[in-house]
Amino acid sequence: MGKTTTAKLFADAGIPGFDADAAVHKLYEKGSKAAHVLFEHFPKAIVDGAVDRRILAEYLAANDKNFALLEQLVHPLVAEARQEWTEKQRKKGTEIVLFDIPLLFEKKLEKSVDYVVLASAPKLVQQERVLARKAMTRKKFEQILLRQIPDAKKRQQADYIIETGDGIENARLQVEAILRHIKQRSIRP
Repeated sequence: MGKTTTAKLFADAGIPGFDADAAVHKLYEKGSKAAHVLFEHFPKAIVDGAVDRRILAEYLAANDKNFALLEQLVHPLVAEARQEWTEKQRKKGTEIVLFDIPLLFEKKLEKSVDYVVLASAPKLVQQERVLARKAMTRKKFEQILLRQIPDAKKRQQADYIIETGDGIENARLQVEAILRHIKQRSIRP
């Protein structure tokens, strides 16, 4: 949908962001909490003290229930990392932050934020972008879609929608407009 690029546009506008995917990557590093926790359930996926994402993907492909288990184990660790990051931003006096959370609606986290900004693109653009990723297959893409709420439903729940299918400059203008609107709404008389 262009979520990562959109988050970068917010960063370019001076808005610090917490990237949940990056937090997971960090949690999978050697000696991490996640590696320790996942070893109990996915032992072969821990190689030299770190989570091997390729092997973990094999576990996930072998049994759909493994996705739920993985999320049950890892999401609390990501939430902890997000809380620590948020506290650091609060201490710095940061007024606006961005949470880049892939499964925001699916995990019912939309109530934990002031505004939801949805990056969205036409289905064909989304498919083209995802299938261009290294190691992505049509089967993996379909599995991802099955675990997500449809885009039309997300659009109904979002406060702001950034159309990412019309190019980066158009998306940048939308980000700037959203930030102006949020800042105007936060000014108290």
